[in-house]
Amino acid sequence: MSKKKKTPAEEPKKEDSLESPEETIQEEAEELLEEPVQEEPQEEEPIQLQLLRLKADFDNFRKRQVRERAAWITRANEELFLEILPVLDHYELGLKSAKEHQTEDSVIEGFRLVYNQLLDLLKKSNVTLIEAVGNPFDPHLHEALTHMPGDQPSETVVTEVRRGYLLGEKLLRAAQVVVSSGPKENGIEE
Repeated sequence: MSKKKKTPAEEPKKEDSLESPEETIQEEAEELLEEPVQEEPQEEEPIQLQLLRLKADFDNFRKRQVRERAAWITRANEELFLEILPVLDHYELGLKSAKEHQTEDSVIEGFRLVYNQLLDLLKKSNVTLIEAVGNPFDPHLHEALTHMPGDQPSETVVTEVRRGYLLGEKLLRAAQVVVSSGPKENGIEE
């Protein structure tokens, strides 16, 4: 048997071969793995730029820590004031009761001094009273317990049941109020 050489026209082209796509992909992957990987040379950043970047990062970290610490202090103060406010409410009720039961003026004056000191302490800590009576009802500052007909215009606070307080610009506790529903109509009561 003699072997006949095939001419280039008779040899099957690589593109015309009957290899499966998986085999072709495998061969191409092996060729890529054999080629050496050439990395682009990276220029080192000058030491001054590195130090400048590090300084900026540290400055940002320090500022963030200061903000977070201030937020923690505010939150802790808020919780403390929320615990103190009911005591202040009971103190006010005690003073009112002492006046009604004709307690000696010197005792009432002593309690009033302590009460004023407590209010001054709250004021120094940026806690302020919400003025409610006579002002228009504001759902962001007031909690309406009921509506009553009266001489005041509609949606005006008539009575304050419990005082409200602000801590800076933030509502610490809403004032509980009674709101006017407007003047009585021809003797008909609601």
